Amino acid sequence: MQTLTTTPAPAGERRALAQSLTPLVVDALVPMAAYYVLTDGFGMGTVAALAWTSVLPAARSIWSLLKDRRLNALASLMLVVNAVGLAMSAVTGDARLMLAKDSAGSGVIGASVLISVVAGRPMMTAGLKPWITKGGDLAKTAAWERLQRESARFRRAELRFSLVWGLALLTESVSRVVAAYTLPAHTVVWLSNVLAGAAVIVAIVVTGPVAVDPMEKMVAAAEAEEGHTVP
Repeated sequence: MQTLTTTPAPAGERRALAQSLTPLVVDALVPMAAYYVLTDGFGMGTVAALAWTSVLPAARSIWSLLKDRRLNALASLMLVVNAVGLAMSAVTGDARLMLAKDSAGSGVIGASVLISVVAGRPMMTAGLKPWITKGGDLAKTAAWERLQRESARFRRAELRFSLVWGLALLTESVSRVVAAYTLPAHTVVWLSNVLAGAAVIVAIVVTGPVAVDPMEKMVAAAEAEEGHTVP
């Protein structure tokens, strides 16, 4: 009888997956659950509950800045968005503004990614490279860097990856703002996370065949044919 075995994912891939899921849990799922506990379980008002549920993402942003001991653009952006949104909401008492502020991060990032594509310096490469090089495998990293220098096809795939993510994030941001000002707050709290999740899923599905798969094959070929001319 043949026994089926599975090969565990490399440590680099497991770390990359854990790092990618942490913001989803801390910035989306936990605040959403806390909001409904505070409002439905403890009878807290909408604005107060939204204010309290913004504390954890802000704390994670501060921790990221302190831990890395350097200015992280994404963490800094989210911290500023939360701080400005909370301050404005405290003055206006507008729950819709508090809900809309959460879309500012993805909107600014999406626009920045699109600008980076136009400039020929795709921002999303920083997140894509560790995934394709399996957490920084030396041979794969060397192949990646050689392809970046010598292969126009590889660079076009890089640009396509960032283009898709930029469009997905910007569309998600606009959709969340529209929802914040047209739907009840109780609905928008969970719907915002659905929209964010949908944007991520669409980006992953689209970038697979148009960017990630071709780039993985090119890196593998370049790694195997080290010393040959890159096509």
